[in-house]
Amino acid sequence: MKSNQTENNLPEPTKAELEILQVLWEFGPSTVRFVNDKLNEQREVNYTSTLKQMQILTEKGILKRDESQMKHIYIPVEAEEKTKDQLLDRFVNTLYKGSASKLMMQLLGNEKTSKSDIKEIKRLLDSMD
Repeated sequence: MKSNQTENNLPEPTKAELEILQVLWEFGPSTVRFVNDKLNEQREVNYTSTLKQMQILTEKGILKRDESQMKHIYIPVEAEEKTKDQLLDRFVNTLYKGSASKLMMQLLGNEKTSKSDIKEIKRLLDSMD
């Protein structure tokens, strides 16, 4: 069975792991307690669940743990942009056979696309010329 791995051979994070990464990318290196507190602002998450997820992320090589202090600090190995780029590439390759235009057509056809979103996309496309 093929494992879910990004191009640089790091395993692809699960949804719950991505939530943890989002906290770390937004607030920087943090303790399990801090991450858990931030996650609990959105939904109820047990401390032990967050701890286990962060230990798994460390084992996968997605996080590293600074054990030099009494409270362990967790740090993402990859930058947010690089991880998102790799996940987006995999998503486009898997669902749209590598076609960014098919993805854009799907997005633009979605009723959730606001006029301001379309304006921003046009601005971005114009800047690429």
